[in-house]
Amino acid sequence: MDNWDEVRTAYQVARMGTVSGAAEVLGVHHATVIRHIDAIEARLGVKLFQRHARGYTATESGADLLRVAQATDDQFNQLVGRLKGQGDDVSGELVVTSLATLAPMMLPVLTEFQELHPGLILRYLTGDRLFRLEYGEAHVAVRAGAAPDQPDNVVQPFVKQRIGLYASKDYVARHGVLEGVEDFANHRFIGTDDENSRAPFSKWLRENAPAEAITFRCTNGFIMQEAVLRGAGIGFMSVWDAARQPDLVQMMEPQPEWEGALWLVTHVDLHRTTKVQSFLTFLKDHAKDWCK
Repeated sequence: MDNWDEVRTAYQVARMGTVSGAAEVLGVHHATVIRHIDAIEARLGVKLFQRHARGYTATESGADLLRVAQATDDQFNQLVGRLKGQGDDVSGELVVTSLATLAPMMLPVLTEFQELHPGLILRYLTGDRLFRLEYGEAHVAVRAGAAPDQPDNVVQPFVKQRIGLYASKDYVARHGVLEGVEDFANHRFIGTDDENSRAPFSKWLRENAPAEAITFRCTNGFIMQEAVLRGAGIGFMSVWDAARQPDLVQMMEPQPEWEGALWLVTHVDLHRTTKVQSFLTFLKDHAKDWCK
């Protein structure tokens, strides 16, 4: 590719989703943006974007090109910082993703990190789907479960989540405390609606509680926690989260077989950039308090 301006323009169109948004970021006229997109598509002989009424969406070919463009842009900014004697400068955009249930732990870290780096634009994406690091959808992913095995990703063990079994004080007042596994049939439990869930605590509950005792089922971990707080039944929650809720009663001690592993995942092209390394170091340091 002999015209970086066109690649950079395509990258910004994909990031902003509109020609006008990209033009504003690049400081050029919108006609220049359209000309660059037309030129690069003609040169490559493929469509990089689907045009629609709301803007532009990258095609699969576009996503491949833009993944490389984002990595190149981040690495170029890192180089510029070193040449200017600002090798530790952290600026631009940092995209971090995790499950929504980790938000109470992640948000204080993200907020403090941004306070240290005022030039940083933070995007924190949560959801059950896996954001694709290979397509530049995120710089850093915090993932749960088995070790991720996507090619070209750098995977590091992060922390173990200690999980306990809890109920609200209101539930205890109505149904009493749990007297061990042998008492499960006399209580109401909150579980996942996914019978194939591989979460260690979900598997354990399915194996030990009568199916009819799992009376409240949902598909989202955040909703599951809210159901526990509202007295719908006994459910699992991280020890860290439960400690912040004074109206919860621990019904069973955390068990090793309930623990969930968390992993830090980055793409190999961006792993060594100053921005990513600075955030990883900061996050690891603050996460030491999560398991206490």
